[in-house]
Parts: sequence; C-alpha cells; structure tokens
Amino acid sequence: MEIPSSSNANCFDFASYDYLQSHLVSSSTSTSCFDLALDTLAELEKEPYYGWYFKYLKEKARLMKTCFLYVKKCRRRRNHEALLEPDREDRCNIMSENLRRSIICFRIQEVAIRMIHDLQPAYFQYIHSGRYLDYANIESAITRSKEKIKMFLETDLKKSCAAIFIDYYAPGDPRLVMDLIMCLLETLDWNLRVGELRETIRNRLKLLRNLIGFVTMQGLECSQLTDLLTYTVVAAGRLISVCLFYHDQQVANRMESEIYQLMHEKINLLDLQVRETFVHVLTASKKQPRPSYALALQKNEDRVVGQFVGSLRDYLMDLLGSYASFQVPVKGQILRLHEEIRCLGILLKQEEKLADEMKDLIGAVVSDAAILTFSLSVNEIKEGLPKEIDLAVFHLHKVLKYMVAEVAHNYPLKSPYSSFNYPRPNELGCMDSFLENLKELVRCDEADDSIGFQQDRIEMIQKDLVILRSFLKNIKEQRHQNGKLQAFWSHVMEAAYKAELLIDLALVGDKCEDSLDAVSRDINLLKIDAPEIHNGQTQRVNKTSLHIPSQLAAAMHDEDLVGLDDEVKTITHRLTRGSKQLDVVPIVGMPGLGKTTLALKVYNAPSVRSHFHVHGWCRVSQTCSKHSLLVQLLCSVDSRSPDEYLKEDENNLANKLRQVLLRSRYLLFLDDLWNVEAWDLLEKSLPNDANGSRILFTSRYQNLSLHFKPNSEPHHLRHLTDEESWTLLQRKLFGMEDCPPALSEVGSQIAKLCQGLPLAVVLIAGILATTARDSWLEVAKSLSSIVLEDEYCMKALELSYSHLPNYLKPCLLYFAAFKEDEVINVRRLLRLWVSERFVQQAEGKRVEEAAYDYFMALVNRSLVMGVGQRTVGGAKACLLHDLVHEFCVKKAKEESFLYAIHTWNPLGLTGPSNPHRICVHNTRELKIWELTLIFPNLRSLILFGHVHIEHEEEDLDILLPKLLRVLDFRNLKFCYSFPMEVVLLVHLRYLALRGVTYIPSAIANLSRLETLIVEVQGFSCELPSTIWNIKTLSHLLAINYHGVWPRGFIFPVENLEVSPDLDRLDTLNLAVDPSPQSLQKILRKLPSIRRLKCMEHPGGSREATRNCNEILEFDSLSQLESLYLYGFHGCGFKFPLNLKKLALSYNCQPWSEISTIGKLPNLEVLKLLDHSFVGEEWVMKEGEFPNLRVLKLSRLKFRNWTAFSDNFSRLVKLVLHRCKELEKVPSCLGECETLEMIVVENCPESVVDSVKQIQQEQMDMGNEVLKIEIHSIP
Repeated sequence: MEIPSSSNANCFDFASYDYLQSHLVSSSTSTSCFDLALDTLAELEKEPYYGWYFKYLKEKARLMKTCFLYVKKCRRRRNHEALLEPDREDRCNIMSENLRRSIICFRIQEVAIRMIHDLQPAYFQYIHSGRYLDYANIESAITRSKEKIKMFLETDLKKSCAAIFIDYYAPGDPRLVMDLIMCLLETLDWNLRVGELRETIRNRLKLLRNLIGFVTMQGLECSQLTDLLTYTVVAAGRLISVCLFYHDQQVANRMESEIYQLMHEKINLLDLQVRETFVHVLTASKKQPRPSYALALQKNEDRVVGQFVGSLRDYLMDLLGSYASFQVPVKGQILRLHEEIRCLGILLKQEEKLADEMKDLIGAVVSDAAILTFSLSVNEIKEGLPKEIDLAVFHLHKVLKYMVAEVAHNYPLKSPYSSFNYPRPNELGCMDSFLENLKELVRCDEADDSIGFQQDRIEMIQKDLVILRSFLKNIKEQRHQNGKLQAFWSHVMEAAYKAELLIDLALVGDKCEDSLDAVSRDINLLKIDAPEIHNGQTQRVNKTSLHIPSQLAAAMHDEDLVGLDDEVKTITHRLTRGSKQLDVVPIVGMPGLGKTTLALKVYNAPSVRSHFHVHGWCRVSQTCSKHSLLVQLLCSVDSRSPDEYLKEDENNLANKLRQVLLRSRYLLFLDDLWNVEAWDLLEKSLPNDANGSRILFTSRYQNLSLHFKPNSEPHHLRHLTDEESWTLLQRKLFGMEDCPPALSEVGSQIAKLCQGLPLAVVLIAGILATTARDSWLEVAKSLSSIVLEDEYCMKALELSYSHLPNYLKPCLLYFAAFKEDEVINVRRLLRLWVSERFVQQAEGKRVEEAAYDYFMALVNRSLVMGVGQRTVGGAKACLLHDLVHEFCVKKAKEESFLYAIHTWNPLGLTGPSNPHRICVHNTRELKIWELTLIFPNLRSLILFGHVHIEHEEEDLDILLPKLLRVLDFRNLKFCYSFPMEVVLLVHLRYLALRGVTYIPSAIANLSRLETLIVEVQGFSCELPSTIWNIKTLSHLLAINYHGVWPRGFIFPVENLEVSPDLDRLDTLNLAVDPSPQSLQKILRKLPSIRRLKCMEHPGGSREATRNCNEILEFDSLSQLESLYLYGFHGCGFKFPLNLKKLALSYNCQPWSEISTIGKLPNLEVLKLLDHSFVGEEWVMKEGEFPNLRVLKLSRLKFRNWTAFSDNFSRLVKLVLHRCKELEKVPSCLGECETLEMIVVENCPESVVDSVKQIQQEQMDMGNEVLKIEIHSIP
C-alpha cells in the first residue's frame, strides 16, 4: 500500500500514525516515512517566523534518509581489521550483520515517524487555516522533534552509523555517498563554530564529493571507484565519531582539538596514498568510452564540473597554506597552476557560448589539470618541482590561452590583450608612486625570487624613468601647446604604465621576461631621445586657462534674486556697519550658487550706494594682470572709456586709483577671485583712512581671505530652498503668470532635483521652455546629465577642475566611485585615497593628516560639502552636489581614471578598455567571475548594491582580477566564510568585507595590506597568528553599521614573544579577554596605535572573576590619542598622558575613580556612556579636566553633580542624554566663557531649567554665542 505523496495532490492526506507504525514493521526497507517528513517540512519551512526551525528539521530528515539507505545497502568490509580503530572488536559475535543493520534502520525509521506524528496537527492546522500556525502548539512540537533528532545524532548517527561507515564497504552507489557527504556538511554547519577549521573540513569533504561526481559523470564504473568511495565514507565516519552535537564552550574546544588532530592524521588529502587514489580514478576516467563531453555537460544539471574545478582551487590554497617553508619559485609555479584552473572556472561559466568541440576539450583539460594538481608531492614542494611539472603547467597555459581567446570575443571588452589605457589625472604623481615601488623592490630580495628576472633590469628601468621624470617636469606646461612634446609625454607615460603592469604581473606568477625586455628598451630609447626633443622645442608657452563666456555672466547677473533676502541683509550689514578700518567681505560657495548675482544685488542696493562715496568693480578670473585690474577699476569708478587708460603704464594707473580712493569711503567689488595674487597686485593702491571702506569679493575658495585678512570671516552662501528653487523656475518659465496646475507637481519635482543651485534652475528652465510639456517627466529623470551638457555649466565646472593642483584631481574624480547623493564617511574616503597612492606624505605629518589636508582643500574650493562635525574639529562625512558628481563621473571616464557601472550587463558595457578602477552600483545582477574576463588588469573594485541580496553560489564565485590593490566588498554578504580567492591578491592594500567571522592564516600572503575592514555579523572576528607577519597594516576595523554594539578583532596570544610587532598599526578595534596579562601581551606588540576601540570579549574567561578590581594598563601606548572602552565591569585603568579622547561604556566604576581621568592633562573629549560610572553623586575636584572641550553624559544613574569653575575652563559643548535621575547641572557652568552649546535629551525638567538659567547667565555676561537644544522632555 503506497502512502500518497505531496507531488500527487495539492493538499495531501496523512496516513495515520498507527498505519505508519504497522508499515514500518512490515517493511523495514521503505523510505516513505522520510519522504513524508521531507514533504511536510518543505511546506512548513515557508512559514516566515518558524521557517528557520523547520529548515533545520528538514536537513536532519534528509540526513536520516541518507543514513537509512546507506546502512541498508552497504557491504561488509573484506579486510576488516585494516581500517578499524585499534580498540574496535567484531560485534558479529553478538548478532548477525543483517540483524544489526536492520535494527539500526528500524530505529532511524522510528525517529522519522515519531517526528511526523509530532508535526501532524500543526501541519493540518497550517494547511487548512490559510497558512497560519498556532505558535504555542508548534513550539511544543518543534521541541519534541528536536529531542528526537538529538537522540538520533548522539546515538544512531554518532555510534551505530559511524561504526557502519568505518566497518563496511560502501554500496555501489556513488550518488548515495555524495548525498551522505552533502548531509554531513549541512550537519557540521550547525555544530562547528564558524572559522578556519570548519572551512577546512568543508573544503576537503566537498573535494571528495565533487571528485566522485566528476569521474562518475565521465563514465567511470562503480567497481573502479571502490577505494575512493571507501576512503570518503571512512573519513565521514571518523569525523562523525568525534563530533559532539550538543555541547558547551569547554566541550567545543576539546572537540575541535580532536578534529584538528583527525584532519592532520586521517583526513589529510595531501597524503601520498590519498593522492595516488585520486590520480588513479582520474586516469581511469579518461580512458572510458563514452559519448562526447559536450553531451555530458548538457546533462550536468548539478554543475558537477564547475564545483570540481572550484575544489581544485581550494586544494591548491590548502597546499599553499600548509607548507610555509617551500621555495618562492615553487610557490610561483603553484600560483601559476592555480591561475590556469581559475581560467577553467571562467570557461565553464561560458559553456553555453562554446562549441561542442570546445566543450570536449574542456573535459580533457579539467582531467589533466586535476591529475597535475594531485601529482604534486610534499618533497617536490619543499625541494623544487621537476621540469615535467613545469612543462605541464606551461602546456596547460597555452591550451587555456587559446580557449580564453575563443570565449573573450563574446564580450565588448576583451581579455588581457585589448588596447592599453592609462589614467591621465596627475600622471607625474602616478609615476612617482611607481618609482617608489621600484625602490622597494630593489631594496628587497623579492625581485630575484618571485619575479623571475634580475634586479639589474628593474634598476635600469628605475634609473631611466627617474631621468625621464625630470624631463617631463620641465615640459609639463609647454606640452599642452606643442604637439610633439605632448606625443612624447604620452609615449613616456604609456611605457611607464606598461612596465608597472608587467612587473606586477610577474609578482603574481606570470612569466613576461620578453615583454619587459621590450618595454625596457623603449624606455631607454625615450631617455636617449629626450634631450634632442627638448632642444628642438625651446619656445615657452604661457599657461592658458578656460574662461566662462560673457554670456554666462550676463545670464546670471540679469536674474532677479529669488529668496535670499536674509543673505542680502547680512552682507549689507557687514558692508555698512562694524569696524572703521578697511575690511574685506568675502562671499564664497560652489560654482553656480549665485555668488555674483548676490554681490551685484548688494553692490547696487540704494542703501549701499548711498553709504559709500566711491564704487568700483572688476572681474578677476584665473589669469589677471595688474594693468587689466587697474583699468577695469578706474573705468568703473569714473565711467571713462578704457581707451583712455590702456596706453598708460601700471605705476601711473596705480597712483590714479589711489588718488581717487584717498580720503573717500569706497566700496570695491572684486568678482571671481581665485588666489591672493590679485590682492597683492592691488593692495598698495587701496588706502586705509579708517572711514569704513570695504572690499567685497566672490570666490570659490572658502579660506582665501585669511591670507590677507587673518581675522576675516567668509560668508558661505547657502543653497536655495526647494520652495525658492520652484519660485525661480516658475519666474523663468511663466514670468508673472501662474504655473498650469497640470505641470505643478512635475515642475516642483524638477526644481527640487536642482538641489538649490540657481545655475541649474536657470539652465533647466531654458531646456523646459523648448520641451513639450508632456515630456517634462523625462527631463526630470535625467536632469543632471541634461544640465551638464549645457556649455555654460560644463565650462564652470571645468574651470574649477582645471585650476586644481594635479595632486587634487584624482582625489576629486574618485568621488565618481560613490553613488549620487551618498553621504560619504570621510575617514573611509581618506583611507581609500591613501591606498590608491593619491596622497604624498608631507614632512612632519602622517599620511592620514596629509590626506585630510587634501580633503579640506577640496572643501575650501567649494567642490565638496562637509556634513556633520566630529567632537573635536574635522568633518565626519561629506557629499557632492549632483552636478559636481555627474561631472566627476564623466570626467573620470573621459580620463580613463574610473568607470562607474550602474547596471551590470557585460554585453552592453561601453567604456574604456582595461580600466584601472571599476565601481559597480547594482550588485543584484552582478556575476563577479565575469569581472576577471572583462577587466583582467583591474586595480580597484568597489561594489555597491542591496546588502540583503543573497546571491546564488555559482554567481558569487570569487574569481577576481589578480592585480587588485583596492577591493571593497562591504555590500556583498559572504555568510560567515572568508572568500579565499582574496588571499592570492598579493598587491592588495585595502580590503573591506561583510559577513565573515574569521580571517584565514593565508591572509599573510597579502604582504602589502594596509587596511582591513570587516563588517562583523557576531561580536568579534578571529585573527590568525600569521596576522603579525603583515608589517604594513595600518588600520584593522571591525564594524557594526546596523547596531550600537561595538565589534572587535580577537588577536591570537600564543607565542607572541617570537612574533614581530605591528609597528605601523594606527587604528584598531580590539576584542580581548580582560585579564591584564592577555591585554598587555597584545598592546606591547602595537607601539604606534593612535585610535583604539577595545571591547570585552563576550566569550572571555573572566566570568568567575568579575568585579575583581583588576587594573588594565594602557599607559604604555605613547602614541594613543583616542580610546573607547566597552565592558570590563569593575576594572580600573591606567591611561597614557597624551590621551585626547576617551569614551567608556558599561564599566560600572564608582565615581570616586574618575579622578584618574580628571588628571589627564591633554584630554579634550570625554564621553561617559551606559553605566560607565555608578553612584548617586559625582563630585569633581578642583584642577581636574584642565583641557576638556566636549563632555557627553548618557544613561548615567546619578542624582547630584558638583563642580568647580576651573573644571570647565575650556569647555565648548555639553551633551546630556537620558540622565533621568539628575536634578540639575552645576551652576558654575554659567561662568564658562568658552561654552557654545548645551544639548539636553530625555532628561528631567529640573535639568532643563538649570540649563536655561546657565544660558541667561551667559547672556548677562555678554555671551550670545551659547545655544541650547532641548529634545523629548519626559
């Protein structure tokens, strides 16, 4: 009698439990109960809340079914004693083999039937009630089912089944063995901690499974698979026998130790006998008569071949990580083999594009690559590979090169052999970076060992490029006006970039001696030609610059000023009031903001005209002469024709202007000031008669006035509001008439998209005026691009860009990598700049400080907007106006600097061939493996997208361009596992990942890594002991962007005495066992730390010794400036005297201990958060906190706060947050002359009253600067 299946009915009916029980007795061979359980759980798994639990039960039901079938079908091992554990005795003396196996099968079936019985009521209720579960009943059913699963795992699986796996021959069914391994992998995922051990087990078991699948697909008969199947199942049995499926932390540590030993001794796939078994089945599979491999690929529904190729890559990674002592040339050969297998993976992704003959060739090549991989012996690895291995790798390379070329024609951007492009912004800076890298190679032995050619060749290239670099510097200005010099410049830069490419390729195992010889000869010939070219092109060419057409100025000047009445009033006030001394009033802002329009409005205002006796103006622009400026000013002052002044010399003109201005109250308007040169030219002609004269000027540079008036305050012109933008747009389109109602909504939307930029509003109005009204919505969708196509707008932005120093141009264009309207973390941006080598270290400054100077230079030029301030100076984040961002995107593409891809469609890409930098803005559609085929020489890759998207494993297969220096994968989730392909990227300087919980030992292969950022899923991320070998590390950040709890890296503390220091580590997020010994061991290895976040590791060993008054010492960190401590309940601390910023959470110290902090002489920022101190009263002592500028108190349960005025002698900002028992703030705050802001949030009314009293006292003292913010008074 058959039990109905879910595949036969929409809502299948259960057989009764009694029927199942009787059926079990009568048919011990039936799998119906397992099928029924799987069907049931598949339905229940769809339930959103409890689906996770049902998925767990379904995986265990699948494991039970597989074990049942295996036990039923397996055969007794003939050489029984050979593979049994020493203490195992023959159980056949107790019962017959068949009876023993039948009893095991019976018990497994019984577990499945009882689980069905437990879930049956919940299932019926779920099906018949519109997919609704009774949570009380279902929790009880799940609990009972989990108990039965526990019994199965700890008895039937761990003891009975494991013994069968070890003692019996595998059945002649490769698919059953593959299913067993798959089920075991799922079970281990639940029972082993995420980490390198789990990944090692997974990779080895997957290799066994995928090898069985591959040779079976090739047609190998089961009789030839006996040794492989037996080894695989015995490995599974041994692993199960030591696994503990329900355990605490201590037991887990013991279990992992046993598994480590087992993996080394019994499941070591590098063992000679195991590898011989692999080679034997692969060789036999090649000899099988079978239909074409193309047909086999078509039947390859489970992607067996691709999975096997992936396992070969993992095997080689295991090989590289297992023998750290083998010779560097051998490592290069293994990397080369890994590269060829990587190419196979790419080809398999393209199987639908391949002809049948090519598919047949792939089959043969996969077998050859596998045989070659498993032929590598330990002795050869240690001593050097034989020539036949090297020849085999070379042959494999030739075949794959041909096959890749066949596939590459399917893409618009082809392979490594497409046309060469190099980024053009700051070309000399890029050459300087390359020369520094060459110096480093010359200094070390790496060149001789891993590049494969002699250092003298690198030295020759370096010396020739140094000479050419000097020559290029001399012709930097001339080349723009001389075709021959420009052509020579381009040839030198292209040769330098080619040399860099070839040397970097050699470092990852590519042999390219001939190509580098050719480039070296080209560079030498260019060096020889340089003097002759220079002597023949001696004419000097003055620097030219772009000018905004006069029509643009007129278009802007004629506009009625919409809104900004407050701005007019402020500027007028500064011009007509205040000091009697000559003063400057700068109006600063980004291009197109309306600076000139506002200045002219004020300049021509009747109140201003009547206040000053003399008025004059001139337009300065980028290039100006003293003669031109004086003529413009004199003509505007006395309304004479320029012809009357043009023939006079500068001295006469300067004297005439001085005479006109002398003893008069004058107003001069200097429009579009770019540098201090114009002021220097005019300064001596501007008398200061202490009569209130003023100089009004506009500029894109925010701090320009400080160069000639140190105390001047620039007026930052604000953007229009959305309402003001809409008013301006209506005025331009409809004059005094009203906007038609049908256009009101879309018109308002377009105005909002202009983001308050008057120039954008005016230009889009001109476009809309000639656009059909039913097409306005299309204009709104592409507003930035449309406006940027306008000549005026493009010229304005081009002018700002062209005036940038060369070293700032790549920094600005790098914003094209980010999404439009994205608020960008400044520190992240600066770390990327440093990793890209845009920033050159200035004398006496750290490179991070120099990078921040670069950032502020862009802010001061009004190209970048700062968003938010850090507690002590500096911008926290930044963004770009849409027009500036769009300009950066276009310019970056035009200059072959960076290519932004907004939708991943490899067949529709239109951009530079082989770009250096790529950012992909929609990772939902991305297949990462295609990147390698399309962009083989990529240096930087940043991915944006939907972080919640879980990609299919085959789509997310990490086949990465091997020359990457910057890799930001924070918008892709890796589900705990580290993408091992990353550790082969030896040039990597910046790595950001999301979702991993451990870092593998092979990370040490990234010897140039400077920044490692991990968005951690749990509380911490484990580091391997090899992390101490990466001497270049500067930043180790474990981040939790979606929550408030901090995250940290766990450092290994074993054998630290012999580990090198991380001398360059500047920033660290640390999770640590809070014993003083552990902490001190780690801190001694980090002498240069400046910013440290330190959290108590939740899994630490201090639970039994809490509140033991331990002292954690940080005072040895002489460079430490910023420290955040989270946890460490009851611990005391010793801090370094140089500390500037301190934050504490959940420390629970008594207030009496805060004097340790109060004595820190350089402390500027203090944040006491979340029960950092406990007690009713905080009494500050006289003289404490002498330099404190910012104080934040959050979630502290204290009532009274007593202080002295000298505790707040430099306080600027006070923040009180959720201090619900505090009665008032100290009254002496009213005497603090430096106080600028008090923020109160969710505090008692009495606190608010005391703060308002402080504000009143400050006002009585004449301090109108103090602002108070009150939020959510309870």
